[in-house]
Amino acid sequence: MRTIILYSLLLISQLTQAQSTAVQFADSEMKRFPEAWQLDHGKRLYFGYSQGLGCLAMLKVWKATGNRKYLDYVIKWADSLINENGEIHLYKVESYNIDYINSGKILFDVYKETGNEKYKLAMDRLIQQLKMHPRTHEGAFWHKLIYQHQVWLDGLYMGAPFLAQYAVTFDQPDLLDDAINQFVICAKHTRDAKTGLYYHAWDESHNQKWADKITGQSPNFWGRSMGWWFMALVDVLDYVPENHPQRKNLLNIIDGVAEALSNYQDETGLWYQVLDQGHREGNYLEASASSMYMYGYAKAVNKGYIDKKYRKTALKAYNGLMKNLIVKNEDGTLSLTKCCAVAGLGGKPYRDGSFNYYVNERIRDNDSKATGPFIMGCLELEK
Repeated sequence: MRTIILYSLLLISQLTQAQSTAVQFADSEMKRFPEAWQLDHGKRLYFGYSQGLGCLAMLKVWKATGNRKYLDYVIKWADSLINENGEIHLYKVESYNIDYINSGKILFDVYKETGNEKYKLAMDRLIQQLKMHPRTHEGAFWHKLIYQHQVWLDGLYMGAPFLAQYAVTFDQPDLLDDAINQFVICAKHTRDAKTGLYYHAWDESHNQKWADKITGQSPNFWGRSMGWWFMALVDVLDYVPENHPQRKNLLNIIDGVAEALSNYQDETGLWYQVLDQGHREGNYLEASASSMYMYGYAKAVNKGYIDKKYRKTALKAYNGLMKNLIVKNEDGTLSLTKCCAVAGLGGKPYRDGSFNYYVNERIRDNDSKATGPFIMGCLELEK
């Protein structure tokens, strides 16, 4: 009995520490990047998905602490980007880029808190893009117009949760069905039955050099792409009612993701850049994937989507991040190291999705694709 009590006290201590870490890291980001457009080492004012992810984390810190400085940080960014007609700075609908949609997630809170109609107009503009967005024959969004016929796991996080939240907020149930359908189609074409992992992308045309000629799937399991997928699943379920006929399907997908990823968690608590090839030279324990999985596991447990046993998986990830990848700087700020800066498929120069491609992409500190989920995951652990 005494052992159980001591373990419980230790667990409570670690979880309380996690929220403190989230606040300290959010403050570190604001010190590093005084303007939100600078998040992710931004060089110009832009409606970027990485800045949107960083700001979404700030909104969660605001809600957890009640400190308005985090909300004001986000509102200032939104206000500088969107004019009175709801037009978004440098936004080009004709590129049909699903990444644009992600930053729209912050606008729900900004609109609610300010009452400024321009934010609703901006959200409407993004929804209009999705209504016209090119799709596969089954109805899944292409990743971008330049990536024709391609569905990337990244894109599920960018577009589907926003679409679902808009559907529920503004009572358009047909849009919710569309959002859920994105997951059903993507799971069908990207899941590997043997491992339970999901390939980074699928090419419906099978024409890309990176695509398997039979399945259309990309060749590897990139850590962050499954992080986008896991986060998208736990976030979209916030808006799927208990009686929705597809809810059970989504829960089954999440359960499978949780089980599969647990099989590849390193003894440190972290995950590799290429998930299933930790033994290969050049592979490394990567911050964004590990942070995203921590968030996914912690939130899914909190919401009752997966077994409570996975809280230990999330906590092990937190401890691994703190021990191996978090650095305390001389000025008192925290940094998150070993973040993959970017990875994709196709384009110029051509990205072939090989093991060597993923492990040789640029690595940097304090990338918002890692820091945002790290903050959010820490907050979820405290709940």
